[in-house]
Amino acid sequence: MDHVEPDEHVEREDKERREREAEHETSYEGKGRGPAGSEGGDSDVGDVGEGLGAGGGGAGSDGDRGGPDGSVAIGPPSRVPPPRTSVEDGGLPLPVPVPATLALEHRVLKSLLGAWALAACSGEETAAVEEHLGECGACADEALRLRGAVGLLHRPESLDLDPALRTRVLESCLDRRPPRIPVPEWAAPYDAETARLDALLQDIADAEWHAPVRLRWFEDDGPVSRRTTVAGVIAHLLSVDGLVGVALGLDDPLGGAAERVRAEAEAAAATGVPPGTEQPAPEAATPTGRTEAYWRASHFPPTRAVRAPWREQSHHLVRTVAFAGGGSGRLAVSYGGFALPLRDSMLDRAFECWVHAGDIADAVDYPYEPPAPRHLHRMIDLAARMLPVSLDGRRRAGRAAPAGRHLVAAGAPGRSLRLEIEGAGGGEWLIPLDSPAAVASAEREVAHVALDGVEFCRLAAGHVSPEEAAAGQVGDREAIRDVLFAAAALSRM
Repeated sequence: MDHVEPDEHVEREDKERREREAEHETSYEGKGRGPAGSEGGDSDVGDVGEGLGAGGGGAGSDGDRGGPDGSVAIGPPSRVPPPRTSVEDGGLPLPVPVPATLALEHRVLKSLLGAWALAACSGEETAAVEEHLGECGACADEALRLRGAVGLLHRPESLDLDPALRTRVLESCLDRRPPRIPVPEWAAPYDAETARLDALLQDIADAEWHAPVRLRWFEDDGPVSRRTTVAGVIAHLLSVDGLVGVALGLDDPLGGAAERVRAEAEAAAATGVPPGTEQPAPEAATPTGRTEAYWRASHFPPTRAVRAPWREQSHHLVRTVAFAGGGSGRLAVSYGGFALPLRDSMLDRAFECWVHAGDIADAVDYPYEPPAPRHLHRMIDLAARMLPVSLDGRRRAGRAAPAGRHLVAAGAPGRSLRLEIEGAGGGEWLIPLDSPAAVASAEREVAHVALDGVEFCRLAAGHVSPEEAAAGQVGDREAIRDVLFAAAALSRM
């Protein structure tokens, strides 16, 4: 091996090192690295710094920086790409997305026309159908016919309107111009309650017409009930409202049995018995008998089809009493066991319409409010006026304490109970206790009962027992009990 001097050995190593560095620089050519011997050495950090320095002022070789005269030297291209410019910052319009159109056969597109008319297609199907309608005249004509048919599927009246809207609109109109043929005030509650019930009926589904409903009333000294359906309740109202129709000369909804029932009702009304007095009567002429006769005559259980004749009859009743005028209010309406003047009978029918509308609302879980205060007051007044007759009937049947030594002559003042009804439609009434013909007297008041208006109506409808009625009581307990039971005895099916 040749002898090499130390200086020569160092020079050889420097030469080999420079050759290696030259080869290393060649491998990074075009990637932003400065010439050999630049700051940063061979590390990656130095390489990146040199690349950034080529852009002007970063860490890199002296050759990449500006010269003494301020000129900028052009170095190798940067290894880090510049940031992209967004579409929004570039001032160019955004690209419009082109929806993909389904490629469907003609028979499939034709089968989708019904769903398209009902707006039941997906977005892709809608686009495909509408593109096809622009190309196929036969399908376009069919689509036009289907769209027209869809408009006929809507109900004639909106179901979302407030049931009281009709009353408010009519009142506003009548305030500006009185009607040529006004409805008597005593018939207005019936007109309003039938309209409210009809709004409820239009808002329930077909299946809900068969929802179970239990009719409740008070008989003798205990509660009684009868199971039926929503449609059965409307059939009951139709049958009993027919009593008023018969008195006014309208068609009887009982159909074939109408002649026999009409003859029995006329015979009962011709007896001249005071209103509310019990009298023997044929079962078919009573509200219960007429309802049972209607249910038996139906070959199938009642359905929602019963709404149309019931609503038509209610319109006829209001229209007839309006044309007859206020004098018709004295016409007698027979209920079989008793008779009422027409003005009281219309209030009775309004009261029962509201009560059974509440039964239906409970069965289908529907919110239902009490009548307007002025109408509720008239209904309460009717019940208060009928209490002496009901109390006398219970006394005759042995279900109430006898008057005994308290009997007074007709027209003379006797013992009285003060009935105080609180809340909307309330007021105060003095109820004679000794005889229906006695005169109530504040000086001979022996008891005081206070109830909420709706609670008193529930008691009179047989929906709450006398023992459970929330009543404030002061005075003769026996008289209070007799009056509460007499109120419950006003109820019937």
